[in-house]
Amino acid sequence: MTFRISKSFEIESGHLLTKHPDKCRFPHGHSRRVDIVLAADALDANDMVCDFKAVKSAMHEFLDAWDHAFCLNTDDPQFAHFQKAYGVNIVPFEKKDPTSEVMAKTIFDELKRRLAGTGGQPDPRYAVPPGVRVERVRVTETSSSWAEYEE
Repeated sequence: MTFRISKSFEIESGHLLTKHPDKCRFPHGHSRRVDIVLAADALDANDMVCDFKAVKSAMHEFLDAWDHAFCLNTDDPQFAHFQKAYGVNIVPFEKKDPTSEVMAKTIFDELKRRLAGTGGQPDPRYAVPPGVRVERVRVTETSSSWAEYEE
């Protein structure tokens, strides 16, 4: 038996897709929804997979850096210009276009790293119990389009 929980975040971010043949190769933005799904085979001592606040605590800072930021492929010829002009508000994607698919995998990998203890959980009151795993991450780009990543 598997138990699942989902925590959603909303961010505003821009990007451009250097490999796209049409309009998406130009700068544009999205109101994105990020849905994180965690799973466990058993509930913790509080009868939960984990507290929703644990997910928020683990990912808030990471996703906040993407809010009102511009996501850009480091191979973009204008990358250095954008980074110089906007500094920390440029989110670099190493040699990849920041598609919703790539974003979903990036978020998945970061949360997995943080849950493994290598990224730290900022609030020890909301630790994620052993056995909890990241099942999938969905990034919604528009009201009719989303991308999802799972291992």
